[in-house]
Amino acid sequence: MFGRAIKMNGNGRISTSPFTKAVVNSMRKLYPEALADKSFDNTGLFQPRNGLFTGDEVLLEAPFDPIRRQMNSVLLTIDLTKAVVDEAIERQDSVIVSYHPIIFRGLKALTLADTQQQSLLRLAQEGISVYCPHTAVDAAPGGLGDWLADIVTGTFTDPDLPTDTEASTPEPKTPDSNSDPFITVPMDVGKNGEQPQEVEIAEPVDDDRPMHSEPTHPEPTKLKRDHANSSSHERSVITPIKGVPGFEDAGMGRVVRFKSPERLTNIIERIGRGMGNPPAFPIAIPQGKQIDEIEISSVGICAGSGGSLFKDLDVDLLFTGELSHHEALTAIEQNRVVISLFHSNTERGYLRQILQDKLHATLVTEWSRLRSELLNRHVPKKIGRNVGEEEGEGWEDILRDEGVFVEVSERDRDPFGIVIARGRT
Repeated sequence: MFGRAIKMNGNGRISTSPFTKAVVNSMRKLYPEALADKSFDNTGLFQPRNGLFTGDEVLLEAPFDPIRRQMNSVLLTIDLTKAVVDEAIERQDSVIVSYHPIIFRGLKALTLADTQQQSLLRLAQEGISVYCPHTAVDAAPGGLGDWLADIVTGTFTDPDLPTDTEASTPEPKTPDSNSDPFITVPMDVGKNGEQPQEVEIAEPVDDDRPMHSEPTHPEPTKLKRDHANSSSHERSVITPIKGVPGFEDAGMGRVVRFKSPERLTNIIERIGRGMGNPPAFPIAIPQGKQIDEIEISSVGICAGSGGSLFKDLDVDLLFTGELSHHEALTAIEQNRVVISLFHSNTERGYLRQILQDKLHATLVTEWSRLRSELLNRHVPKKIGRNVGEEEGEGWEDILRDEGVFVEVSERDRDPFGIVIARGRT
């Protein structure tokens, strides 16, 4: 009827999963909290006291039960939605790395009435912790900003598709009367050389198919990184971040300046490929111009929402997740182009293309180090007396487990999808 109580260790404290500590250590090495924009962000990161983790390093620190322990696995997501929480519980993950913090402001209560608070309570009950790096990932060298810049410059390619220089005009498709009931199909030329007749294919009376598709979302995949295919360019940050040792090139946003102007159509193809080939995305161009006549010499880049970062930036193209109506109007009246993909669509592909492998490699090393440290501290002594009393039953089995898994959520997606009119897919 009642759940099993969480045991305290010999010091009278409820402990954190050692694997959670390894994940936090790994993320801090890759994306230090000092890189985050503390003016608004809530990464949940604080310096450990006396070299020990105190629980402040994760946004949600779940109590650890070694008897009912989770898998040594991390689930990566952009947003911590109910669907992702369900997924993590089903998978029995230990930690969720959620790029966006689910808590931005202080809470006076945690109740089941609020869906986000309900998610946090469920995760804590299941022993799953949550860590949120957010703008530290944006600013880090090799982070989100550089990933988007690599996409714009053509660094990422699909090995199954031709590169920009190899691309040719696609063959015209023959209309298929079976796929679209509204198309016009030309008939064969009749006898005596008369002109072909056109027949409109009427929609069947009993056809009850919807006039629009279900909402579609981009599906980012891992692409090949090929610097040889990248357009020659100079790259810089918009707002530099100083004073973080080892991260001298860090900063918010990126500016790409091409050595030679690039066709806008080529950049659109690169962005579409890098973002998971969305069926459509918003673009704003100056009135009176056509997409195929526009050339781009410089690009301002910001994951998520780039409005404030783009202020007073002198570039031809603004590439971001979202921009306000009036900011977009101002841009096109200044003869600029705006490409926006919905907020999180400029972030989600980074998880699978970069972070998954990067975190796994760092975590394998860190988990091995932490396991050895804890095993050497306790195992030479009498396990039943020392580890059993000091850390709690079951800890030796945990520390003997070398496995490390980093997966990307299959249920995480932007709240906005694209609905396509029938016959235009």
